[in-house]
Amino acid sequence: MERERQQQLEEQEEIKRLRKELIPKAQLMPYFDRPFVPRRSEKQPTVPREQKFCIPRHKTIRCCRMSCNDMSGPSQLQHLPSSVEKTEALYKNRGLQ
Repeated sequence: MERERQQQLEEQEEIKRLRKELIPKAQLMPYFDRPFVPRRSEKQPTVPREQKFCIPRHKTIRCCRMSCNDMSGPSQLQHLPSSVEKTEALYKNRGLQ
């Protein structure tokens, strides 16, 4: 009986201690009497590069080339062979093949 009461008191004390830790502490106010002057960055600005819109050969859809060439009706996939051919021509011109 006394043991249970002692254990209950310990639990209540621990709960009180944990609740005290959860109380938010006030943050100090920043000093506004000094003006903030940002410093200029010492890094070089980035140089824009031309975007690469070509698809690498290993990422082209190979199975679609034949199916697109064999299709006779209008389809959304008919533009793919021309883009694949353009990509292959770019690789041949650059000597990457």
